[in-house]
Amino acid sequence: MLVLGIETTCDETAAAVVERRGDGSGRILSNVVRSQTEEHARFGGVVPEIAARAHVDLLDGIVDRAMKDAGVSYVQLSAVAAAAGPGLIGGVIVGLTTAKAIAMVHDTPLIAVNHLEAHALTPRLTCALAFPYCLFLASGGHTQIVAVIGVGNYVRLGTTVDDAMGEAFDKVAKMLSLPYPGGPQVELAAAGGDAKRFSFPRPMLGRPDANFSLSGLKTAVRNEASRITPLEPQDVADLCAGFQAAVLESTADRLAVGLKLFREQFGPPRALVAAGGVAANQAIRGALQDVAARAQTTLIIPPPALCTDNGAMIAWAGAERMAIGLTDTMEAAPRARWLLDANARAPAGYANSRAGY
Repeated sequence: MLVLGIETTCDETAAAVVERRGDGSGRILSNVVRSQTEEHARFGGVVPEIAARAHVDLLDGIVDRAMKDAGVSYVQLSAVAAAAGPGLIGGVIVGLTTAKAIAMVHDTPLIAVNHLEAHALTPRLTCALAFPYCLFLASGGHTQIVAVIGVGNYVRLGTTVDDAMGEAFDKVAKMLSLPYPGGPQVELAAAGGDAKRFSFPRPMLGRPDANFSLSGLKTAVRNEASRITPLEPQDVADLCAGFQAAVLESTADRLAVGLKLFREQFGPPRALVAAGGVAANQAIRGALQDVAARAQTTLIIPPPALCTDNGAMIAWAGAERMAIGLTDTMEAAPRARWLLDANARAPAGYANSRAGY
């Protein structure tokens, strides 16, 4: 089957065509992504209204290019899939409405995809990974450990109780006056810093649950930065190195617990999979490799272009859902929030949990 996928949940406008073969393997025929980094850089973060307007201006041309690059016509499509959430609601509306229009005009099935499910299923596109496996999803909006049992069958083992990991990196970068996007800048600065100069907390270390918390660590960085203001370049490098080291140690501990919970409930995972923009951080990749080795499992990280938001992952999730008979009607609604695990609840005792973002 051939599926067109559309992604507009944040600040990437993307479309792709993916083929799912009869044996369950996949092939990307096209994958076009237009980042809006330049439009948001001067604001130090994504501005929802600007993102939505950019999606409106760009999406038709990107869909057209994806179809031409794939060398297919609309009548050849088996379905059109769009990310229907979670995400910035203005952008989600643009993508889902466009997909509905294409589906109506060409009498093609519509599939409303959960953006998180698309991340969860991407390794089955890149390396035909069998179920079940453990997913570590870390991006600007999400930090979760998820047991991927099958298409549409997910169990959240751990989540952030405050800031997502990418969000924390970006906020630290902003408080240290590093350019946007902040995550790569923190990693770059940390490479030249002394991680032992500052004694930062290791959040949630040793807890029996697999949840994350980064707000206190972020505050600790701010307090140290305020104490030694004005900051010299070496100060910034040392702060970034200390922050990143704390994140690595905390992440390794949280994932070790998550993998333990996975084994207790579902047996050995086929792999530990990392997805989301934070997975591009080389130091974090190294920490994940160590965690996987200690857990005697394989670490799988899709190519960087498929870790961050893209249309191919949406198209593939649509193809996976259609293969088991799951399609949607024109009443499918855009969602700002959409839990991947329908039975998930915010961790007890955390009234302000961002779980489900």
